[in-house]
Amino acid sequence: MTSSTRTLQLLEKLVAFPTVSHESNLDLINWVQDLLQGAGFKVTRIWSPDRNKAGLFATIGPDVKGGACLSAHTDVVPVDGQVWTRPPFSLTDEGKRVFGRGTTDMKGFLASALAMAERIGKTPLCAPLSLSISYDEEIGCVGIRQMMPELRKLIGEPRIVIVGEPTSMQVATGHKGKTALKVTCHGQAGHSALAPQFVNAIHVAAEFVHQIRKLHDRLASGPHDDAYSIPYSTVHIGEIHGGRALNIVPETAVLHMEFRHLVETPAQDIQREIEDVAKHVSAAHQSAPPVTVEAINAYPGLNSDPSDRSVVWAHTMAGNLGITKVPFGTEAGFFAELGLKTVVIGPGDMASDGHKPNEGLTKSDLFACDAMMENILNALRSAS
Repeated sequence: MTSSTRTLQLLEKLVAFPTVSHESNLDLINWVQDLLQGAGFKVTRIWSPDRNKAGLFATIGPDVKGGACLSAHTDVVPVDGQVWTRPPFSLTDEGKRVFGRGTTDMKGFLASALAMAERIGKTPLCAPLSLSISYDEEIGCVGIRQMMPELRKLIGEPRIVIVGEPTSMQVATGHKGKTALKVTCHGQAGHSALAPQFVNAIHVAAEFVHQIRKLHDRLASGPHDDAYSIPYSTVHIGEIHGGRALNIVPETAVLHMEFRHLVETPAQDIQREIEDVAKHVSAAHQSAPPVTVEAINAYPGLNSDPSDRSVVWAHTMAGNLGITKVPFGTEAGFFAELGLKTVVIGPGDMASDGHKPNEGLTKSDLFACDAMMENILNALRSAS
């Protein structure tokens, strides 16, 4: 059996686990843990706080500095409301491409890593190999944050961490960070016939939105990184909820928003500007409670140096297919915050397949990932 055949077999098994973020991933985790332990890995299970999900950290080889850590998440986005012409949780092989939820994001990479893990056998490694396997990445990198206190103790000092999100097998050295916020605007309830006597929370929210648009314009004229399709930090308001009935002046209006920031523009600076907007709007409506800004979730950005020796090594392992940055977030920033050299490399293309119906993956990309895994394995056997 070739390594690529085995990777496809493992991908078929992984896709069959419907690990959407609102469901448990424990069936998949149990299966992966058995596979890795059977391959000789030391495996530590890291439970979610409610113990309905878990991640794994697995390692093999000598307890020394160096080696490589491969990072993958197990959860996938829902298929509800999408029109699929192929079964989402069954791998469909159509020659040059395979289809199924998670093939690109990111069970293809995990299948390739597991196939490589099985090939280690009894051949000794001169440098360690580890796998970090998480949950709840798709809802804002929640799982890796919860796992990090334990991972920090376990991960050691690998030469490189490779996060396997889809990059068409190019080496991604950066992505923006993200912070999600809940903004609550307050007013005064009253009869709509007397509306001018009361503060309308929706009007307060409209003022807030107007000021945020100005903030966006300021960010657009600030620091730039032309490696991104949107080369500056951005703010975005995705939801507004307010009012109970047409004839009642709204007492509250709630906005859900986010900002995605370049590493050169710290998250705390942008959040401070948003909080200043809230104070400014509140001051204009002193008869109502102030506008409040609450951080709901955040993950750090990534900005690795392409000339760093560890990044160059990863580029070589991946076949020297190019250096890029990606527009979407990953777990990579959490590893970089530990002081570890970190890149993103994986099969598939997020723009064409990520989160879409009939999500698929070209076999050529998957087999290029297998080739990278073989290069890594050979390097770890010789500690080159």
